[in-house]
Amino acid sequence: MVGDFKALNTYKIPARQPIPRIHETLTQLSQAKFITAMDSLKGFHQNVLTDNSKKLLRIIVHCGIFEYLRMLFGIKNAPSHYQRMMNTIFPEQLSAGWLIIDIDDIR
Repeated sequence: MVGDFKALNTYKIPARQPIPRIHETLTQLSQAKFITAMDSLKGFHQNVLTDNSKKLLRIIVHCGIFEYLRMLFGIKNAPSHYQRMMNTIFPEQLSAGWLIIDIDDIR
């Protein structure tokens, strides 16, 4: 089942979590001795939605009402929320400068 949340996104206040700039990321990568890239498999779907969010993301169809239980793509603040979560998990590594997190990609 797919939902169209364009209307909801117009009411959302944009989150202010910065996502790494590509130029800074490339500069940092160019100075690395080794580079490893990992992708957080189904990272967005690891985040459980709050009850309020579930209510806002309901899909109502002829056969019932359905709610998403996990964070989904297409919601305005989902990438910023995920970036903030990852930055919270790895603060020491980020400040040491040997880890770069770009939403669900870890380098």
